[in-house]
Amino acid sequence: MTPRALLVVTLLGAALPVLAGEIAPSERRSGYDFMSPDTRAMQDDDTANPAMLSVLDGETLWTTKAGAANKSCSDCHGEVDVSMRGTAARFPAFNAASAAPVDLGQRVNLCRTQHQQAAAFAPESRELLALTALIAKQSRGLPITAGDDPRLQPFVARGHQLFFERQGQLNLACTNCHDDNWDKHLAGSSITQGQATGYPIYRLEWQGMGSLQRRLRGCMTGVRAQAFDFDAADMIALELYLMSRAHGMPLDAPAVRP
Repeated sequence: MTPRALLVVTLLGAALPVLAGEIAPSERRSGYDFMSPDTRAMQDDDTANPAMLSVLDGETLWTTKAGAANKSCSDCHGEVDVSMRGTAARFPAFNAASAAPVDLGQRVNLCRTQHQQAAAFAPESRELLALTALIAKQSRGLPITAGDDPRLQPFVARGHQLFFERQGQLNLACTNCHDDNWDKHLAGSSITQGQATGYPIYRLEWQGMGSLQRRLRGCMTGVRAQAFDFDAADMIALELYLMSRAHGMPLDAPAVRP
């Protein structure tokens, strides 16, 4: 964060109330709506969308046998465009074995360790992002349904608490930017509503793919807070709240963002 951006955020945090009102369903907007025409065009054209290179890697991994079980994803699930349709739209989902939610990346790794008997992919690894991008693509245009399972309600509530909780040296909460000040600008960049409709995404700033967890860690670092560890319980709860907050909005992953 540049010194100018830090000053703007500091002044913003000092002027905002402790709590903010959530965005009405009728006013919800995807991050796509805040992008420039050129970036929208990049996302809309699969031949120009750089995230599609990750999807192609995912297609290879889907049919590649792995682990002591010598199984591929397709051996259990068949054709990805059939078996995975709608899957990403409902994650994070409840995992009965742990009695807690898991996000899509964790679900992929559970399949690897339990069914393929292979080592889990590292967070943000090329392989994990490729498979989650491939699976997410199968839900393009479908409404997000994450959080519908009643067993998830305590975790949604925890994520809601985290979203409204001020943190870091700048004493800011997620809601202070994404509920109170969306459609404004911070150091030249649009402040979006933080609707998590496009993950995993290709971010031009990163020049590569990234998960929602990576984006959240970046926000936490930006307000000078200790970022949650990858796959930490609070990280998954916050992911779940964000996805449930976008309930009914169409998934547009893998998206492109600035």
